Amino acid sequence: MHIADGVLPLGSLAAGWAGAAVVTGLTLRKAPAEDLPRVAVMTSGFFVASLIHVPLGPTSVHLVLNGLVGMVLGWTAFPAILVGLLLQALLFQHGGLLSLGANALMMGIPALISSWIFSQRGRLGFRRPEAVMGFLAGAVAILLSGVILALWLYSAGQEFWAVARLALLSHLPLMFLEGAICAAAAVFLMKVKPEILGRKG
Repeated sequence: MHIADGVLPLGSLAAGWAGAAVVTGLTLRKAPAEDLPRVAVMTSGFFVASLIHVPLGPTSVHLVLNGLVGMVLGWTAFPAILVGLLLQALLFQHGGLLSLGANALMMGIPALISSWIFSQRGRLGFRRPEAVMGFLAGAVAILLSGVILALWLYSAGQEFWAVARLALLSHLPLMFLEGAICAAAAVFLMKVKPEILGRKG
């Protein structure tokens, strides 16, 4: 899902960096200091999940787990994903430094939305609401990330339009996989350490 350097035009890169800077500033203001160990663990999980990927033109398909990061971290999901992307770009040239802002928005904004989705689980009037909302959080995160990826690629010019459509379609099966992962993680964590899932979006 990462966009490599050299793909997006200057305007899109600038918009990505500006948007990422604003969102990072807003979310860090809401980040309690006691969340730092949790952020470190989830950043590591995000970092590792993305390393096994299938190249797809100027992007790639891989596990993202931004829905899970959002479920656990809430507001701090965005800076955690930003740090993970920065490390991937520096250590493995996965994505790029110029496109870091665009990639952060593509994966971080859906993580924040997934956090809000999961925080609504108490409104459901049946057993195991964490499984249902966990699935929705994981699936919606990938769907939104795929849509944002396609929009970024559309901004790169007509030569990337076919790749944009293919990238969006290729992430549809990943929606269900990540939804299942998030649902299973939510059920497990609710049993062994429910306070981890107490973060509100």
